[in-house]
Amino acid sequence: MLASLIVDALNLDYLIHNPWLLLVFAFQLWMFVDALRREEWIWAVFIFIGFGLSALLYFFFVYRAAPSATRGFELPGAHDRRRIRELQAQIHHLDKAHHHLQLADIYFQQGKLDKAEASYRAALERDPQDIDARAHFGQCLLRQKRAVEARPLLEGVMREKPDHDYGYTMMAMAETLSALGETDNAIQYWHHVTQNHSYPRAKVQLAELYLAKSQPDLARKELQEVVVDDAHAPAFQRKRDRIWVWRAKGLMRKVK
Repeated sequence: MLASLIVDALNLDYLIHNPWLLLVFAFQLWMFVDALRREEWIWAVFIFIGFGLSALLYFFFVYRAAPSATRGFELPGAHDRRRIRELQAQIHHLDKAHHHLQLADIYFQQGKLDKAEASYRAALERDPQDIDARAHFGQCLLRQKRAVEARPLLEGVMREKPDHDYGYTMMAMAETLSALGETDNAIQYWHHVTQNHSYPRAKVQLAELYLAKSQPDLARKELQEVVVDDAHAPAFQRKRDRIWVWRAKGLMRKVK
């Protein structure tokens, strides 16, 4: 039906009498393109041959199922959803710690934190010293609002390797301290991160703490850097960090 919608959309006379068609066409095309980008081939086929219903179902069951719990707090690197079955097969036959860890990371990226927690625990049962498993499990607990449980895991990693995961673990440690009300300690961690990395996630949260301590000038500096850096960032980075850029722009309107 998407093909027939395209034909109808090119018919000016038909559009004049059915203006709603443009909205349906735009929505269905949007969902079709998104399905292709996510490599959801079955959904793409149904959206293409179906009318608005397939696109609507895709919107609620796939598009809206994006990981809201971890949006803006992703782990470094990208994960392919096709790896899930492959990893499950490897776990079934080999049951290695790193396979459980990789599966847990994918679940984390998808926002499926209960499944991620189970897989992180399985990885640590097989290799309790794995630094990535401990750090990522700590972040998983933090995203579940279990900062007290996350703290010892993240602190242990910080003692061994302060810049673990390119500063991502230190950001999680700062967020943990903020959640526990230790603002001054959190600011020290955020300051260290921002001195070595230009992550909007770090700068925005540091600015929020400065504002909470009535230090608007320091906050404004961090927020301005986020907005300026975003204008020159590559497309993939802008997409990844947009939630923090939006937050920075919103805060700047309050501190002017």
